[in-house]
Formats: sequence, structure tokens, C-alpha cells
Amino acid sequence: MDAPLLNKRAEHNGLYKLLRRKAANVPEEAPHTSNDMQLIKALDVSQLVSIGVGTTIGAGIFILVGTVAKEQAGPSVSVSFFIAGLAAALSALCYAELASRYPSAGSAYHYAYTFLGEGFAWLVGWALVLEYTVGGSTVARGFSPNLALFVGGQEKLPIWLMRQQIPGTNIILDPCAGLLVVVVTLLLCAGIKESATAQTIMTAGLVLVLLFVIFVGSWIGFSTGWQGYKQASGFLPFGLRGTLGGAATVFFSYIGFDAVASTAEEVKNPQRDLPLGIGLALFICGSLYMAVSAVVVGIVPYTQMNPDTPISSAFSDHGVSWAMYIVAVGAMVAMLTTLLGSFLPQPRILMTMSRDGLLPSIFGTVNKSTAVPVNSTLATGLVAVLMSTSMDVDQLSGMVSVGTLMAFTVVGLCILVLRYVPPLEESSIAASFPEEEEHESKRFLAVLSIISIFGGILLVSLASSFTFLASWGRWMMGTVGLLLLISGTVKLLITKEVGISHHFGHSNCFHCPFVPVLPVASILVNVYLLANIGISTWIRVSVWLIFGLLVYAFYGVHYSLSGRTRV
Repeated sequence: MDAPLLNKRAEHNGLYKLLRRKAANVPEEAPHTSNDMQLIKALDVSQLVSIGVGTTIGAGIFILVGTVAKEQAGPSVSVSFFIAGLAAALSALCYAELASRYPSAGSAYHYAYTFLGEGFAWLVGWALVLEYTVGGSTVARGFSPNLALFVGGQEKLPIWLMRQQIPGTNIILDPCAGLLVVVVTLLLCAGIKESATAQTIMTAGLVLVLLFVIFVGSWIGFSTGWQGYKQASGFLPFGLRGTLGGAATVFFSYIGFDAVASTAEEVKNPQRDLPLGIGLALFICGSLYMAVSAVVVGIVPYTQMNPDTPISSAFSDHGVSWAMYIVAVGAMVAMLTTLLGSFLPQPRILMTMSRDGLLPSIFGTVNKSTAVPVNSTLATGLVAVLMSTSMDVDQLSGMVSVGTLMAFTVVGLCILVLRYVPPLEESSIAASFPEEEEHESKRFLAVLSIISIFGGILLVSLASSFTFLASWGRWMMGTVGLLLLISGTVKLLITKEVGISHHFGHSNCFHCPFVPVLPVASILVNVYLLANIGISTWIRVSVWLIFGLLVYAFYGVHYSLSGRTRV
């Protein structure tokens, strides 16, 4: 993992190119940037919280509660949200340290480049590009059905907003989705202050709608005696396994707080505000999720819940049908905030990859008047307009989570590398550690421990998800994986952290607690979820990743700035 440990004669071979890294010590300004590639510092903690909450709370909460309650968790759906929130907090704490220590617009891509190498960074960055584009396009196509509710159906919409099928094809054009993407793209091009202000206003509206659901739903619940909790099947009708399965499902509703990390270069006080922004956003989202789900499942028995419109149907069943329109407004506002949050990080990731030479320089140019990577933003918007207008993105929606889970996994690995095998320059090793050979031996053992942990987690996750294998094969795979996981974790527990790791980046940053146990648990959760994503989704993702590897092989690997300046 450490470049100085590689043979100097191997610097031009493929392995070295995949493992070459950025400089570990990050200055105040991003490396390899000129004046026309700089962002302005304009965000404070309140704006970060609004970005995190707005991006995380999507329209899914208005549907997910019913589906999970009816099929998996029953009345314990709020417990599922609580467990999922704890699992998301594992990744959030890892993000908080890396974002405040290395405030870069590249987020997980930048951390992977610093600690794991260029090849890992490229895969993560390329996967995130897919996630944000598909995620935003999926959200945009869900807007017109909610808008049609207010005019009496899709056929009552103006023709320039109405969905139309191209004759002789199965392609359904959705001009409303394309127009929505154009508006959001132009807003993002106007400047980070402007887009953050709009995000704050819309997030406030979304929170008000959810508070309306909580308070009015509670009034109904106290009036009717909370019938949903008086079922003969009890609080856990599907058992603890059902509640845990529900937690795995709703975990994806917490995805979005990582968008806060992508704004790190534009934060006035990143060492203080980034950890607060990430933590408060996750806490607010988790609290709202648990309260909404607890109220809805309490006023409507889970067996009678409408999985498509659980909240509005719950109010209608109790004679408050007018609340349906308020819920629909909340769903549309949630789509807007999620769309804005999905398109905010991607241009910044493209910009950072361009800074590093892995993409053409046109993606790294920052507009001088708006301080926004306009070219990257317009490119993101153009692709999203095409996808949201003409593609059946429902088939691609499963791909949205892959990029985020890969990023979460990498962030956990980066914390382990930072604490036990921080990247060092050759000149700093001897200066910092007189017993160089003994120190390098410890570093090598730490590397083996991290590899053992990741390998063990991978085997355990595959053993639990590969149900087509014989039971003895799964038990053997799981046993070997568990031994590797435990042995690697124990080795790190008895290994003293490398003190010099705290001097990389900003030393007065937030420090992730309970290392190595917390990042190991984070990696375990994320790899398990990745292993349980359907094979069809992985096939689609693999096609995208292979295409990305071709782009890297024919362009990025040759123009990488790390290849010109050895670090």
C-alpha cells in the first residue's frame, strides 16, 4: 500500500500506476489547481444541514413506510429505521473525520486516491458519477404523477408537460422530468450560495410537511386509541428477522448525507462545520423517519396499509382526505430537494478528477463570476435530461445504491489505513522512526490485517447471500471469513496506532471514535448490502465500470498528474 515500499524499477508497470497516490499532506488549497479551478468558501453549518437533510429525505419515505411495515416489520417499522440509522452513523462518523481532515470536493474519490491508490479512486469516482446521474433522473420522472394529482390526472396536464409515447417504440417521453432537470441545473450554475439558499427553503418546507404528518397523525392516534399497536400478531409479527430485514431495506433511505462531504472545499470552517453538518443531518433525518413511521403504523394496522400511498391513505381512512394534497406537496418538495442534492456533488467529483488529470481539463474549469464548475454541471444536466426524458430509469434505479455503498466501504478502509498505515514519503520514514526496519515490519503486518479484515468480510457476506450454494460450502466460506475477520480485527486492536497519522491534513479535525471496531463494522454493513444487491443490477453496474476502466486505460492512466509527480 505504501509507494516507497514498491520497487523503484516497477514505477512504470501497471500495478504501480493503479496504486500511486496523491500527496498525503493536503494544503489549504487543493493541489494541482490553478486560479480558474478554485471554489469559494461560502457555506456554514446551517446550510450543510439543509443540504444533508434535503438530499437524504427523498420521496421514498412517503412510500417506504407502507411497504416495509406490511411486508417485513409490521408495527416495529420505527425500530427498523432506528437500526438502519445506527448503521448509517457508522459511515457518517468515518466521513466526518476524513471530510474535516481533507476538505476536498472529491469526497470518497479523494480519500481513496490519498490512501488506497489511483485505481481504487477511479472506480469509486466512476461509480458515484453513475449513482448521482441515475438517482437524479429517477427522481425527476416521479414528479409528473404527483403534479397530475392536483389537476385530475395525467391527461389533464398541459400537452408540453404530458407524458407521450413515441409511436412504434416503448419509449415514453416525460418532458416534465426534463424541464425539472433543466431548472435545477441552471440553479446550480448560478452559484453555491444561491443553490444552498434554495435547498434550505425547500428543506424547511419538507420538514414542515413531515411535522404536519407527525402532529395530525398523533392527534388521530390519541383519538382512536392507536389501533395499529393493538394487533393480535403483536409488535413483531414477522419476528426479529423481519425487523432486521426491514432495517436493511430502509438503510437506503439514509443515503444522501455524503453529499455534505462533497461541498467540503466550499465550507468556511470545515474542521468544525463538516462533522456538525453530517451528524445533525443524520440525526434529524433519523428522528423524522422514526416519528413518521411510528405514527402512521399506529393509526392504520399494518395489514390494512396501502403500500403505494401509506400516509395519504392513512389520513383518508380517518376522514382527513384533504391531507392527501399536503402529502403530495411534501412528496414533490422531497423530489426537488433530492434532485438538487443529487446533482450538487457530481460536478464537483468530475472537477476533482479533472484536476488530477484523469479527465480532460474542461471539466475542471470554475466559472469566475459564479465560482461553480459550470462545464461539469452542464454536462451532468445534459445527460440527466436525456435519461429522465426518454429512458425507463426504473430498471436502472437499483444501480443508485451501488456507488454509495462502494464509497462507504472505501471510506471505512481509508480510516483503517490512516490510523495504522498512513502514507509516508521515503524521506519522512527515517526522520520520524529511527528503527526503520522494525517500523516497516509493523506497517506490513498492519496491511495484512486490513487485507484479512476485508477478505473475511467479503467471504462472510457472500456466504450469507449465495443461497444457490450447498449449505456445507456456505458454512465453510462463512467460517473461514469469520476467522479472517476476527483475527485481523484483534491484530489491529493490539497494534498501536501510528501517531504520525494525526499530522496528515488538518490535525484539529474530528476524530472517528472506537477505531478499528467502528470502521470494521461500517465496512461489514456496506459489503453485506452490496452482496445482497440483485445479480441483474450487478451486471448493469459491471458494464458501466468496464466502460470506465477503458476510459481510464486509454486516457486517465496517461495524463494522471500523479504519474508526472511521484508521491
